[in-house]
Parts: sequence; C-alpha cells; structure tokens
Amino acid sequence: MGIEPDLTTGMGSYWRLDEVLAELRVVRENWRAAHPRNREHGSATFPSRRTLEEVMSILCGVLFPLRLGPSYVRADNEAAYVAETLENGLSHLYGQLRRELAYSSVGGAEEATDAEARRIIGAFAHDLPSIRTLLDTDVEAAFANDPAARSVDEMLLCYPSLLAIIHYRVASRLHRLGAPLVARIIGEIAHSDTGIDIHPGATIGHSIFIDHGTGLVIGETAVIGDRVRLHQSVTLGGPAGPLEEGRGRPRHPVIEDDVIIYAGATLLGRIVIGARSIVGGNVWLTETVPPDSRVEQARPTF
Repeated sequence: MGIEPDLTTGMGSYWRLDEVLAELRVVRENWRAAHPRNREHGSATFPSRRTLEEVMSILCGVLFPLRLGPSYVRADNEAAYVAETLENGLSHLYGQLRRELAYSSVGGAEEATDAEARRIIGAFAHDLPSIRTLLDTDVEAAFANDPAARSVDEMLLCYPSLLAIIHYRVASRLHRLGAPLVARIIGEIAHSDTGIDIHPGATIGHSIFIDHGTGLVIGETAVIGDRVRLHQSVTLGGPAGPLEEGRGRPRHPVIEDDVIIYAGATLLGRIVIGARSIVGGNVWLTETVPPDSRVEQARPTF
C-alpha cells in the first residue's frame, strides 16, 4: 500500500509551486531582457481577442441583420436594430483601437491616441456601406458557382467561407486605415472558426468564391483579382527559404481576373497567374503563367 501525502499544508506547498513561480518569473525576465521593446511598453495592454469576437458578431449582424443578426430582428425593426447595435459595436472597437495605438506609439500623447482612434473609427464606419456592397458580390458569386446551394440566404447561414470573407473585408479595411494588429486578430478569429487563413494585408477583388475552403491560406502581400475561384487547401504563400529582403515586401502570388485554382494547389513567391487560367489540383507552382493557361500535374507514363 502506498502512503497518502499529507496535504494539510495546502496543495501549493506539496507541489512546491513557489519554485515554479520563481522560475517562471526568471523566464519572463530573460525574455524581456532579450526583447527591450517589451520593457518600453510597460503596462500597455494588447487588444482583447474576446472583445473583438463580440465586435465581429455585432458587425456581422449590422451588415446582414436579417440573416446574421439575432432572431428578433425583422424587416420592421431592422433599421432600429442596426442603428443601436452599430454604435455599441463601434464603441467597443474604439476601445480596442486605443489599446493598439497606445502600444505602438510609446510615449505618445493620450490626446493624439484618442484622435487617431476616432479618425479610424469614423472612416471605417463610413466604409461599411461599400463593404456590404462588396460582400453582396461575394455572396452572389458563391451562389452562382455552387450548384448545391438553393438560395443566397443559405450561403450566408451555412457556408464558413463567407464568414471568413466577411471577417477579411472588415479586417482589410481596418488594416489599411492603420490598425494592423486589430485587423490581424480579426483574421485569426475567422481562421480559428473556419480553417481559412486570409491575411488582412492581402488585396482581394470583388466576387471572390472560396469553395469549402478548409486549409486555404492567402498570404499578406497576395493580390487577387475579380471573380476568382479558390478551392480548399489552396496556398498562396511566400517563397521557400529564409526571409531575405525584409518584412512586408511583395512576396506572394498575383492572381488575375477569372482564375480558378483547384484543391490542394500550392503557389509560392511573387508569380503571376494570368487572367482566365486554370490551376489543377495539387499542383506545385513557382513560375508565372500567361493568361488563358491550364496548369495540371504531370500525367504518369507507363
């Protein structure tokens, strides 16, 4: 028979948690010593992912109130719901923007931070109608390209790819307005929920259709034209090997209008896929192809 430990002095003492806590503190201090930027920020707080999840839930309802809003929203109270909810959502978003701006501008005046957050919120709010118009083209493209769909409403309610695109359109606008960290968190919220990873720095034209989408990756500097169709597990990635010329440089593919890229294709580097081209499934592509091309895996010979 084993001897039961005496726990009368508390579980923490039994497990010697004081030693663990001391070692964790040393690890944190070593990290901060190696990354002085962290010390500069002091107690500055990051944007909250949980709050931004709530903001995106609100914005989805604002953009598509009858389909993505709460069940009590009807045609007769839709406008009132949007008016009340939008102000609430923007107020929460403003708070998260202030956190990002305070973190990124060490020593900056609080008044300047407030003014910049107000500027971004104002510009973003006035961009919402154009974001909704762009999303309408995405919904229509999804319905037009998927014979399994029975209505555009079904697309919004059942297709995770459209949820990812809504998040991308919102995050992309915030990224361009000067809130890259908030935008990136919004993109990662969609990534966690849908398995679709779209960097908010990417540029995507109207009427994008992502079929299924799980495992799809679109990198930061990718450029995608109009009416492009992408299938699951497509990667629009950077070149293989170490980062040589610095962050932010154009390093992801350019996909021109009306291109179709089938499941599992991997496209790497700053290559151009010419308009109306078709890239077959599981193709590995690192070279530019002209318009109206068809790129497929090599067929085995026997």
